[in-house]
Amino acid sequence: MSRAFAKVCSCLALAAMLTAAAAETSRLAPWWSGAIVYEIYPRSFQDSNGDGVGDLNGITARLDYIKSLGVDAIWLTPIYPSPLVDFGYDISDYTAIDPQYGTLADFDRLVAEAKKRNIRIVIDLVLNHTSDKHAWFQESASSKDNPKRDWYVWRDGEGPGKPPNNWQSVFGHGGWQYDAKTGQWYWHKFYAGQPDLNWRNPKVAEAMYNVERFWIARGVAGFRLDAITTLFEDPALHDEGVVKDASGKPVINAFGDPQLDDTRTNNLPEVHDILRQIRKVADAASGKEAVLIGETYVASIADLKKMYGAHNDELQMPMDLQVGFVNKLDVARFRSLINAAETGLGDHEPLLVLDNHDNPRWDRYGDGVHNEDIGRVLATVILGSRGAAMYYYGDEIGMVTTPPMRKEDVRDPVGVTGWPKQKGRDGERTPMQWNAGPNAGFSPAGVKPWLAIPPAAVTANVAAEDGKPDTLLAWYRQLGGLRKTNAALRDGDEVMLNTADTHVLAWLRRTPAGEAVLLACNFTAEPQNVSFDLNALNVRAANVLSLMNTPGQVVPRSLAKMVLKPFGVVILQLH
Repeated sequence: MSRAFAKVCSCLALAAMLTAAAAETSRLAPWWSGAIVYEIYPRSFQDSNGDGVGDLNGITARLDYIKSLGVDAIWLTPIYPSPLVDFGYDISDYTAIDPQYGTLADFDRLVAEAKKRNIRIVIDLVLNHTSDKHAWFQESASSKDNPKRDWYVWRDGEGPGKPPNNWQSVFGHGGWQYDAKTGQWYWHKFYAGQPDLNWRNPKVAEAMYNVERFWIARGVAGFRLDAITTLFEDPALHDEGVVKDASGKPVINAFGDPQLDDTRTNNLPEVHDILRQIRKVADAASGKEAVLIGETYVASIADLKKMYGAHNDELQMPMDLQVGFVNKLDVARFRSLINAAETGLGDHEPLLVLDNHDNPRWDRYGDGVHNEDIGRVLATVILGSRGAAMYYYGDEIGMVTTPPMRKEDVRDPVGVTGWPKQKGRDGERTPMQWNAGPNAGFSPAGVKPWLAIPPAAVTANVAAEDGKPDTLLAWYRQLGGLRKTNAALRDGDEVMLNTADTHVLAWLRRTPAGEAVLLACNFTAEPQNVSFDLNALNVRAANVLSLMNTPGQVVPRSLAKMVLKPFGVVILQLH
């Protein structure tokens, strides 16, 4: 037997062993452990009926593509009937599908077809507010003595024409809306068309628990809980504090309002009581198979830990929205936040998030020269770290944020209200780029999509990258595959390495059985020399097997000396 052939056999045996170990561990863990969650904004993924708007049947038609990414679950942003004040986050019926997206039968088919591919469907559940067109609010607003009056937060003003206090809407200006018919004000943390529900009323809670039961019975694998920290507000209506700068002057936000500290309307302790009940209902309805993902913008890893519950009885997957939103390639900051997630959550598993429909895409990190390699760095951080991972449709082909250039082209109300300082969220919601043809393959030729197709679609599209080994799409697919077949990458713990290095982010993933993978990412536009001494960690590294490398990266032969190209990545199996 030749030495080269023996080495190939050894590598194949190692791969088989790691695959078997990963499969056994995965069999014992809940399905969401180590999962890849792929966020889809349904309006923008695939238009199947030629109306310029994406729909459920369009998503179903693309399930094989999604499967190729190694995705375990799809998170759909709202698909309920809505007047579209906030493009679906203002819900007028929680147990139906908006006709522009399809029907309940179309939804059932999507769930069934996804299940055939071992992909689960998670849907958005908006609990903080409804649409002002929802039947509940219509009744509530009809009179002060209507049985549903207390389903929402109604209060008297401080005086004629004066709201109850200084609370503001997230989307700019005052958060109270006056109702001339009943002479009171209702609270809206978001738009005036999104009145806040009163979660202190048990009837509201039970109505929402029934919504949970309805969708679980239709086969959903769980819920992403929108704005979940905002369910409660101070019942005494105390004013919120004004944030001041170092000189003592009020900080002015992007809407021209004084910035408030948000302490009376966000992350109140009562939220945890409701989360325990939501979890209890989901567990009972699904046999503990449904996952709860939280939109959890919190101040620290300690606050994030609380969202799991003191007895692991709240969210299974609160989003860690700190790591992916550093917004600059700062090695020290990334290392600190990843290490905090690894060491500060106890036995809980983090859910790392790169971007989403409310924030600029990954290219906010780009330098205009090395963007594709920077995209590989970011994908490696999110998909190569311990825990579950979430990314946004189109990241895998390098779709970039493309905001409208003129106010008249803005669709998002945030941009309408805040222009020109706030251009809104249209830039990260543009249609998926499938090919270089008309409308990038999103809508048929001759149809005007709901948002314009970015010019970059000519080169950054699925057809152009499919089957080519050096593309960003290939990188995402390979990472997705490794997370399923490599025991260390899927289930191993994590240790940060070279903690004094300010240029290279490096970490080790390893299992108790001794399988180990080293990942190293150059965060700079200059080549970096780096070496690793793993003796102190009891890692056997007699052989180094390259699993993945940035295109053009020289494969390192040892850990004692390697050179990472600008924004280069290496992923090495140590054995």
